[in-house]
Amino acid sequence: MRWQVIVVGGHTRSIGKTQLVCDLIAAFPNENWVAGKITQYGHGVCAQNGENCDCAPDEHVCAISWEKRASKTDSGRFLAAGARQSFWLRTKQGFLAEGMPLLRAALHDFGDADQSEPGRVILESNTLLQFLKPSLYLMVLDPSKADFKDSARLQMDRASAFVLRQPLHAADSAAAWNGLPLQLLRGKPQFLQREGQPVPRGLLHQVLGTIRDAEGVSL
Repeated sequence: MRWQVIVVGGHTRSIGKTQLVCDLIAAFPNENWVAGKITQYGHGVCAQNGENCDCAPDEHVCAISWEKRASKTDSGRFLAAGARQSFWLRTKQGFLAEGMPLLRAALHDFGDADQSEPGRVILESNTLLQFLKPSLYLMVLDPSKADFKDSARLQMDRASAFVLRQPLHAADSAAAWNGLPLQLLRGKPQFLQREGQPVPRGLLHQVLGTIRDAEGVSL
């Protein structure tokens, strides 16, 4: 089965990536979304406030779990927003390749081989682009957050559009993004959506265009 894959990433933590996934699921409630969050752990990658976030599987380098009900967890929030299925894939840092078979198998279980239209999956991930070309890649940027991870810099040119949590010129922290190729931002669609605000109409149109026209990919 083929899937239209929308990936939401961002330049650092706590900038509303999960919320954007929820917003898009809720904006298109009839699309039967399969939603997922992909997390890498180890060496502080998924630490919160310097503490272990307990996302690591006990025995293996990767694990996938499916949400049973809506909850306050990120993948639980996807269900609350209207996704038909939601999962959390965790892999050890540098081992996302080992997690890809789990992702493919999980999506295969929910796919319909006889379905003429591609399925729709929306994923929160900063690293998945190493392994597939999504139908749409949205990158969330918050100029008030000075941290800009090197891995995010490498993915900027692959963004279909940027979602800004505030205008670039409005925050002094944007000046700390040394070496940021701002020409990439100017050359692609930008949508200002402060957290808590509705999804901008232009962004909705871009997602709708993907739903209508993208052929989808085989995972």
